[in-house]
Amino acid sequence: MIKYLSILALVVFSFGTQAQELDCQVSIGTKPGLDVTSVEQEIFKELKQTIYEFMNTTVWTNDEFEVEERISCALEVQITAIPSPGNYAATLQIQSTRPVLNSTYNSTLFSFLDSDFNFKYSRGAIIMYSPNEYKNELTSMLAFYANIILGYDYDSFSLKGGQKYFEQAQTIVIQAGSRMGAGWVSDDRDRNNRYFLVDYILQPKFEPLREMYYTYHRKGLDQLYTDATKARATCFNALKKLEDVHRIRPGAMNVVNFAKMKLSEVKGMYADAETSEKNEVVNLLKRVDPANSTRYQEILSE
Repeated sequence: MIKYLSILALVVFSFGTQAQELDCQVSIGTKPGLDVTSVEQEIFKELKQTIYEFMNTTVWTNDEFEVEERISCALEVQITAIPSPGNYAATLQIQSTRPVLNSTYNSTLFSFLDSDFNFKYSRGAIIMYSPNEYKNELTSMLAFYANIILGYDYDSFSLKGGQKYFEQAQTIVIQAGSRMGAGWVSDDRDRNNRYFLVDYILQPKFEPLREMYYTYHRKGLDQLYTDATKARATCFNALKKLEDVHRIRPGAMNVVNFAKMKLSEVKGMYADAETSEKNEVVNLLKRVDPANSTRYQEILSE
């Protein structure tokens, strides 16, 4: 990927000529048993297209993306309740991936379930993003996750390369948080929300995770098909930074999310490793995410 391998040295300013940054797939479903009218079903079809167009046609950066360089991501909306016409309570599952150099494999960079994806939508509504203005919940939430996706993607190719996108995500939190909506504010009862998601990225005490993202992906995974043993060792050393953060903030959601998200990938990476290597990585993951210890034992069975 040209723009990344040059460590993002070239910033190209264009006026709508570049391909958009995201290749985002969108799905909308309903909670089993939820009573949905035929009119609402039509609204959901329109909503799906509206979200798709918003994510894929908004220009989120000043960088030039070739079509094949767009960031692959997916949004899965599940409507859980319809309190009144045009008002929806929902959950949102977000996932983004990036290709690994010299392979056909795509590595998951971000995976998160937002349980407070609540919004208003009416037929014919147009959603447009303005970086310095709060418009509505739906626009803010979609723009927030677009910037989180961009931030993690850029971080995986250059050290702290996603800083400005994470900062923009935090700006969106501040704008929306002034309205005290669910998921936007600091709440000790629920630290698994948008406020803490970006706060835990930008706080200095979580900086080792930013370093880990770059080292693990760019210096580790991207070298896996050149020298598997060396790449695996690099990935393991990067994963040690999970412990650095765990000691400061046990159970931090970005630490736990990363460990769970990478389980299948680590299993594959360690399939041909010595048992001693497998034990090292299993023990590390169990220390940072003890609640899922049984799952990490699966690595030993490969």
